[in-house]
Amino acid sequence: MFEFNLVVVADILGIIAFALSGFLIGVRHKLDLLGIMISASITALGGGVVRDVILDRTPFAFNEYYPAITVFLTVLIAFIFRNNLREELERQWLFVISDTIGLVAFSITGALLAINAEFNFFGVIILSFLTAIGGGVLRDTMINQIPSVLISDFYGSIALIVAVLLILSNALWNLNTLSVALIATLAITLRLLAYTKQWHLPKLEIK
Repeated sequence: MFEFNLVVVADILGIIAFALSGFLIGVRHKLDLLGIMISASITALGGGVVRDVILDRTPFAFNEYYPAITVFLTVLIAFIFRNNLREELERQWLFVISDTIGLVAFSITGALLAINAEFNFFGVIILSFLTAIGGGVLRDTMINQIPSVLISDFYGSIALIVAVLLILSNALWNLNTLSVALIATLAITLRLLAYTKQWHLPKLEIK
């Protein structure tokens, strides 16, 4: 079984990545400083709060110091280098990379905690999915745009793939840092490849 420290490390990576993507979304929509801070915080912490509520425990954002500190430091650094980030935002890649890392990291924490709680197959998949996309959905709803998971290229599918791979890995051999890292690398590569190649799931068209 995985070590709890692995969940904390993935949490921190996810918070940093999602806080940065939330910051970039705030800049793109010309929000004021408070709006940017709220966008970054909701993106970074929303999924984890949903996860912990389902697990029937106090949300990590409320009883740990590292989530808030991590979000604050990420936004502070991003604000200091905002001019450089604005140029990168126009190229879109910085947002895609940060959002992908956050998506994969929180998919992993959701799946690992669900496995540890002995959820069934569907429970692990659902918790992984909600943890990964929860913050982004809340952010997109707040700024009045269609959530990325509903329209973006292969976005939500990555969370499902991560969950299934972790379930299979846990069933075949005990999860460890190496196996989780390999799954994370595969998922990040797949997401970036999907973005580059513009892969999409089939859309239903009613004529």
